Amino acid sequence: MKPVIYQLLPRLFSNLNPSPVPCGTIEQNGCGKFSGVTSSALRAIRSLGATHVWFTGVIEHAHCPDYSAFGIRPDNPHVIKGQAGSPYAITDYYDVDPDLADNPAKRMEEFEAMIARTHRQGLKAIIDFVPNHVAREYHSDAAPRGVRDLGADDRQELAFHPDNNFYYMPGTRFAPTNVFLGDYSEEPARASGNDCFTPSPDRNDWYETVKLNYGIDYCGNTGCHFDPIPSTWHKMLHILRYWAKKGVDGFRCDMAHMVPIEFWRWVIPQVKKINKGIIFIAEIYDVGLYRPYIFDGGFDYLYDKVNLYDSLRGIQSHGISAASITGCWQRVDGIEDHMLNFLENHDEQRYASQFYAGRADTVLPSLTVSALLGRGAMMVYFGQELGEAGMDAEGFSGLDGRTTIFDYWSLASMRAWLAGGKPSAAGLAPWQVELRNSYRKILTLCNQEPAVSQGRFFDLMYVNYENPLFDPNRQYAFLRHHGDTLLLIAVNFADTDAETAINLPRHAFDHLGIAEGEYRAKELLSGRRQTKILSSEYPFTTPIAAHGAVIWQLCRK
Repeated sequence: MKPVIYQLLPRLFSNLNPSPVPCGTIEQNGCGKFSGVTSSALRAIRSLGATHVWFTGVIEHAHCPDYSAFGIRPDNPHVIKGQAGSPYAITDYYDVDPDLADNPAKRMEEFEAMIARTHRQGLKAIIDFVPNHVAREYHSDAAPRGVRDLGADDRQELAFHPDNNFYYMPGTRFAPTNVFLGDYSEEPARASGNDCFTPSPDRNDWYETVKLNYGIDYCGNTGCHFDPIPSTWHKMLHILRYWAKKGVDGFRCDMAHMVPIEFWRWVIPQVKKINKGIIFIAEIYDVGLYRPYIFDGGFDYLYDKVNLYDSLRGIQSHGISAASITGCWQRVDGIEDHMLNFLENHDEQRYASQFYAGRADTVLPSLTVSALLGRGAMMVYFGQELGEAGMDAEGFSGLDGRTTIFDYWSLASMRAWLAGGKPSAAGLAPWQVELRNSYRKILTLCNQEPAVSQGRFFDLMYVNYENPLFDPNRQYAFLRHHGDTLLLIAVNFADTDAETAINLPRHAFDHLGIAEGEYRAKELLSGRRQTKILSSEYPFTTPIAAHGAVIWQLCRK
């Protein structure tokens, strides 16, 4: 199976408040719930082609509402970003966010019911694992008996100790710049999550989080202390096992490259003893670390942000040549099955925002390449398939083309799709229906076509650079092959329609083990059928619409 992951924030997914206000409280703006991820919504997500759902922001994190009546210690609002708080400032690794429960006293049962619904719809469930940092006021109210809190046994008079869970700056007081701390006090100050070893991080630093210590002495430069196994390693293993035993099928590991690879090599095999099919996805931003984190660290999939994502964005928005895609697959040659491709996620600007493409209907070339280039995973972000533009100034998250992770909010696209509480095209504009259908066609091909999920790849660009009927700056073409089926896929990033003639080299026929001659051909996006001649002497002709794609399925007559 080729994983097709649908990322959603339960907090935002089912919130249907039509008029949220910037910086609004949960009482003003409302909040989506676990129960809002209904069976009908999950069926609709699966019909899009998804195999997995990544539920973002479900572990309890710092937030402004007071749930002390439910045995949850309140968080100081001065070290929280936004009213809802960051899902990556964890306050209790053993609990779920009470905001997401209809009855906060039953919050874990409601989470488990959502996971069960997901499985019943034939989907697998992924949650975040945030190993690099926690909220400044981390405290577990729900940890199993005998589990000691992070930092509970730290020697705070030492900047570093292998068994400390945090890094300290003895003799200092936490005093971030451009942040009003009110009655919050921290002495000695601890290092912030983005490797900020100063008591005065800036507002744009991850000042609301504390860096976890995995045995690397950043303070005294005494190197790595991994033997005996540090305390933090054992505590993180216990947390991962806890969630794996709840039926979670995968972990998206936040900022995985900020945690030593030795930890991942040690922890991943132990978690897989509980469920050998559980997957680990690394958020990572250095191509040079890809191979070590796969072969040494043991990750199943890695974000390919700084390679394919950045290149596709450059082609779409900055005039970079489409021929640069060739370099993308070459950089990951041999590890391409471990790549996770995407056009959007919670960190990135929405494709349709004014900061990226500015419109949703030009996405087909980027979507086709991202989804069909390799056998690795593909991910979409909720609302992406409906053209969500992310052009709201929600509060702590300003007008930046992103959907907020800090504020209580609702999305116009999701409100239209979930009008009446059930997924329906009735509330969508015609262009949104067409866009969603395009996503469905592409994403379902990921597993319907063995040539995509299991097949081999052949780049056609090297024989088309000087082709007068093919523009390598705006067009890209490649083959996928498995068994008796060949797919010829070509995309057009240009603003104008193209009548292309694509050269096929003799080497492609030899390499893929296919014959020249007459083929039954079906264009999978439009449904049109023809007979096509595949030849190394004559080009393959096909029109491609402006901002369009063709996927020719070719079977030998």
